[in-house]
Amino acid sequence: MNEFNEYVRECFSAVGDITIRPMMGGYLVYLRGKLIGDICGNELFLKRTPASDRLLADSELRYPYEGSKTLMRVFDRFEDADLISKLLEGMYEQLPERKPKKTK
Repeated sequence: MNEFNEYVRECFSAVGDITIRPMMGGYLVYLRGKLIGDICGNELFLKRTPASDRLLADSELRYPYEGSKTLMRVFDRFEDADLISKLLEGMYEQLPERKPKKTK
């Protein structure tokens, strides 16, 4: 885990349990078990939901990695605790529950 990942966890943890897991050269970011975004390099990409589209309307839309089929919002406003709280709570309510793992 690098410094940027720890910074993301620190900034977002006031809203709830943040888990960051390695995945194919990047990291997946979960809030209370729901996937909210990706960390690729030293950039955070958040999933698009009505809340993130509304609260981050001025942020850049980009693909987080080559071959990605999902445009995501680039997040860089880590000093804005009020925005983070509203954003993550709104996203959490709008994102689907985590799918249970299939048993073999």
